[in-house]
Amino acid sequence: MQKVVTIVIGILAALFSQTLRADEARDIVRAAIDYWRGTASVGEMTMTIHRPDWERSMSTRAWTQGDDRSLVRVTAPKKDKGNGTLIDDNNMWSYSPKINRVIKVPSSMMGQSWMGSDFSNKDISRVDDIIDQYEHAVLGEEELDGHTVYQIESIPYEDAAVVWGREILRIRDDNVLVDHSFYDQDNELVKVLVSLEIGDMGGRVVAIRQRMNKVDEPDEWTEIVIDSMEYDLELRDSLFTLSNLRNPRD
Repeated sequence: MQKVVTIVIGILAALFSQTLRADEARDIVRAAIDYWRGTASVGEMTMTIHRPDWERSMSTRAWTQGDDRSLVRVTAPKKDKGNGTLIDDNNMWSYSPKINRVIKVPSSMMGQSWMGSDFSNKDISRVDDIIDQYEHAVLGEEELDGHTVYQIESIPYEDAAVVWGREILRIRDDNVLVDHSFYDQDNELVKVLVSLEIGDMGGRVVAIRQRMNKVDEPDEWTEIVIDSMEYDLELRDSLFTLSNLRNPRD
């Protein structure tokens, strides 16, 4: 009888430990997302899309508020200026000044390229899907450049409306993302987001240059470089409206 009790206690202790570890993994991912965005932010970024036979860059300005609101607007070059994307909760809209139309992006198009880049509409629209619709586990830890780096495995719940079969994130103890790997439903690695440069921006240490690279097309990639960033600002709600997406008042 005592042996049975000991076994049961051991099982319960193991389950409790796994639960704590899962909570720890979730907290690490949540903290990294919150740290990156702050309560609200305004930033200017340059996105470079590279292909074997051509390369083009565009400048953007982005605003975020809380967990579920963001606005991204192209500021250069002239031919792309004014194109914008608005995200409000689970909804996403795009605007093109050439056709002067605001278009709601349907769920069937969320996996498609965002502005011709290697980032998808889903990548841009719902960073916290990985919090709400995934189960997390700490796979291991390592020391890198004076920081502890946590390797987190994130697997979507069975009923989650997501594209990926699993995701692996490596996050430093100061909440900076080192890299983020995306696997399909067959557990094949599809693409990787890597932080190529980490530095001070807007009073905090962040990844200021990141590259998204598809595994089967190594010569095709997209880099985003942060040119400036301000955090924890007071932004007006009218920024994140369809009216402002079409007719900028910022």
